Amino acid sequence: MTRRLAEVAKKVGVSEATVSRVLNGKPGVSDATRQAVLTALDVLGYERPTQLRGERARLVGLVLPELQNPIFPAFAEVIGGALAQLGLTPVLCTQTKGGVSEADYVELLLQQQVSGVVFAGGLYAQADAPHDHYRLLAARNIPVVLVNAAIEHLGFPAVSCDDAVAVEQAWRHLASLGHERIGLLLGPGDHVPSARKLAAARAIAGDLPEECVARAIFSLEGGHAAASRLIDRGVTGIICASDPLALGAVRAARRKGYDVPGRVSVVGYDDSAFMNCTEPPLTTVRQPIEAMGRAAVELLNAQIGGTAVPAEELLFEPELVVRGSTGQAPRD
Repeated sequence: MTRRLAEVAKKVGVSEATVSRVLNGKPGVSDATRQAVLTALDVLGYERPTQLRGERARLVGLVLPELQNPIFPAFAEVIGGALAQLGLTPVLCTQTKGGVSEADYVELLLQQQVSGVVFAGGLYAQADAPHDHYRLLAARNIPVVLVNAAIEHLGFPAVSCDDAVAVEQAWRHLASLGHERIGLLLGPGDHVPSARKLAAARAIAGDLPEECVARAIFSLEGGHAAASRLIDRGVTGIICASDPLALGAVRAARRKGYDVPGRVSVVGYDDSAFMNCTEPPLTTVRQPIEAMGRAAVELLNAQIGGTAVPAEELLFEPELVVRGSTGQAPRD
């Protein structure tokens, strides 16, 4: 008990006596200090005293699929900062291969009595993935917001970048450079954002041959392997579903001895960190991360405050950022 008091007191920056008063429900402590002590208790993994367990912590789960793709740390920074401004403490939950699953994280967050959960990239964007942990959150009436293209029947509010507009911008850019053999490098077949991008491309192209579509896991290596197939099929312009996939496509072209953009043009998606520092600098479609992250937090905070939020998707406009990885189509 003494160790717990000392750790919590150090975390909050108050005396052990103040922590003791909070834990024993005694007066003489401000609401702000009391809430800070309870939050520290949750963060450090200690159980609340029985009389305080009925109160939900001011913790918010922020669940991400990975941190290797720079887009997810970018979302975490915006969302975490916006939560902190509201007096909410983000709990970062990042999946690792062979580690804790998304469903396991949901169980842990429920044990911590979180006020809500924001998912930025996850199984909700895969039609064939297990979704029982989302239904569990809904059954417990936990406020939830999903970032980017969720499965419709889950019934949570969502904040997304408009995939159709993103593909249209990228496609028209390549077409204006004279590219006629344009290919798509997408995620898995059940990935909702990728399905939206494919539908948009088909609407623009009218007839998009299957040989101009390749799928991969979201990684540089996956992009390399899939782009190699597209290049072998004569594609001169590649629109990718993420920046790491696009970097893989650039590497694939170079391994074949082709110049980028002299022989193959590549367009990424996200405009994540350092894409202007690659060689060549990557042309990509920028997600409005700041606006999307803040909108997600606003939706979550409204739910936490008891306001009903429509289970609909807010679509944000992307922006094409032209750099050095796209150029005129080859004449041969």
